Amino acid sequence: MREKLLTTREVSQILGIPEKDIIDLANANLLPHFKIADQFLRFRKEDILKVKENIRRKYNLPRKKSTFIERLKEFIYFNDFYILSAIIIFILLFLIFKNYR
Repeated sequence: MREKLLTTREVSQILGIPEKDIIDLANANLLPHFKIADQFLRFRKEDILKVKENIRRKYNLPRKKSTFIERLKEFIYFNDFYILSAIIIFILLFLIFKNYR
């Protein structure tokens, strides 16, 4: 059976740090990772669990969970295209249907 690789979001939840930090650590070769299609980062769970404490200790990463504001900023950072697209669609729909009253 094929091994399931972890996404940046899943690694973020395991380590308790934001996804952006996971990407930065992987790009700096501080986390063992794979690049799929030279774009998508994937991680093996056993590799992440092996380096979990070392990463936290060595790079002084927080042990606490991220706050709501941090998670909201991260959500907007990773989904800005979809949010902007939805806003544009709603504005266009409003402009189209406001004349049908």
